[in-house]
Amino acid sequence: MLPNRVTSSLDPAAHRRLDEIADADVLVGIPCFQNEATIGGVIDAVDAGLRRHFPDLRGVICASDGGSTDGTRDVAARTDGSPDRVVFEYRGTAGKGSAVRAILEAADRLGVRACALVDADLRSITPVWVDRLIGPVVRHGFDYVAPLYVRHKHDATITNAVAYPLTTALYGVRIRQPIGGEFGLSGELARHLAGQDVWETDVARFGIDIWMTTSAVVGRYRVCQAALGAKVHDPKDPGADLGPMFRQVVGSLFAAAGRNRDRWAEVGPIEVPPTFGERTDDEAEPVAVSVARLEAGFREGSRRDDLWRRTLSPEALAEVERAAASSVELDDDVWFTILYDYLVGYHREDTDAGELLDSLIPLYFARTAGFVERTADATEVEADAMVEAAVDAAVARKPYLVERWSATFG
Repeated sequence: MLPNRVTSSLDPAAHRRLDEIADADVLVGIPCFQNEATIGGVIDAVDAGLRRHFPDLRGVICASDGGSTDGTRDVAARTDGSPDRVVFEYRGTAGKGSAVRAILEAADRLGVRACALVDADLRSITPVWVDRLIGPVVRHGFDYVAPLYVRHKHDATITNAVAYPLTTALYGVRIRQPIGGEFGLSGELARHLAGQDVWETDVARFGIDIWMTTSAVVGRYRVCQAALGAKVHDPKDPGADLGPMFRQVVGSLFAAAGRNRDRWAEVGPIEVPPTFGERTDDEAEPVAVSVARLEAGFREGSRRDDLWRRTLSPEALAEVERAAASSVELDDDVWFTILYDYLVGYHREDTDAGELLDSLIPLYFARTAGFVERTADATEVEADAMVEAAVDAAVARKPYLVERWSATFG
């Protein structure tokens, strides 16, 4: 059960419902908010997946809602009696992380062997996803299952520019989608995560996925990946909608790096976790990205560059100033020098973390604009190869981070 210092994220009605169910083998949790149009299809797919692939295990579907004012909870509660449903409005800071916390707490209460998380806005989920996320845990003893999607070359820009390369470089495990949204966890790992005292931080919002992935890796839990095919959801233009998500994901990643300094300083060869399922030939939906908006965001940021001057090395600053005056392009070495400078700057005592992360967003816009332009005529395979080359560059540039961290903090 949860340690006393961590208050429950479940309301009394949820506690009573869990007491009625008493115990279960597997739980599939769905964080949701204003998802009336899609959550019914998600639950139908999960229901079918549990029945088809785990007929001998008792399954529970848990919808953890953030206060929807549409019919999300009503749709989620509709049931024919199997598997069991738990639908509630979670308590705590508004955000996906708090929704996940409540799901993990429910998994702990029921003593499940495995828990899966799936987003409520999915339009491509199939029953096979349930097998891919839970099967490696219950059949093969893995603790953490990260998703492996087919995604459009211009989708998942925070993943491709920051989360994937930095997670690989820092911790030595090449997890392609560390903030993907769909995950599988062992009951042991779910219980461990639920009991952590992090729920007043950005982890309670969009920082939850990168925090779970980092926690699994640094905790030396058994990690694998699951091929899920195309992910069709509600993608967003990175120049228009992803500011809060960027701050929370990158802030959580930077904060975790500070806590786990001993873990990443000595990482050796890069490991590639095993993958369950075959990659498919699915085609992802195109994502429209406004390069003009990204470039404008970068140039606007360059007019308020005091934090760039305080945070960046002279060499990186010179490259950023050149980009602001001409091409906007930030190549791999420059980009990862910037990220490592910012990671170090995030942990200085005189740093306002929020202001620092805000000042990084225009640089992320520049990096993304350059990638979109470079890959405009590239195939999905060619674009993915560029992402993998960038990961290699982040790994190769890591000694700079170690050196700068040591010079700053000793």
